[in-house]
Amino acid sequence: MDWLYPRFHKESLAQTLCRLGLFVICTGMVLTMSMYPMLRALCVQLHSAFMGSYVPGHHSVLLINCPNEQAAKDIGRWHAGKKIALMERRMAACINILPRTSTMYYWKGEIQDATEILMFVKTRTSKIQRVTDFVKSVHPYETPEVLSFPVEDGSLPYMKWMDEAVPDD
Repeated sequence: MDWLYPRFHKESLAQTLCRLGLFVICTGMVLTMSMYPMLRALCVQLHSAFMGSYVPGHHSVLLINCPNEQAAKDIGRWHAGKKIALMERRMAACINILPRTSTMYYWKGEIQDATEILMFVKTRTSKIQRVTDFVKSVHPYETPEVLSFPVEDGSLPYMKWMDEAVPDD
């Protein structure tokens, strides 16, 4: 039979198993990395369901300052007269708009005083980048303030409601 395959050298069983093992490990790593967001969301839901507790950091609160109440409402619900803002896109479970905050900040080398409107945006931590990108695209400020803080603990029914209000991708 050796005369049929004179050009091909025979692999040992150890070499074949080593090559197969390496292939399985690499494939597993690629699949794990590509499916990480979905696996993490699934693990969070399973943990919450079985343990009856909250996984810290699954939700976040964002602080956004706006020059006036209309700008805050535009970001929250209406933009350019259309329902295309955070609430309509289901990127936030709840938005609180607090009236009149006094703000002091450095801008272009000078201290500024302003009256602004503060927004609290409650969302999933996985949505922070999308919320930030949207706010940057519609906010009237050149450099809008968007700060996020992870929620470490809270009312479990409220957290479950937030999960229903803001679907995970």
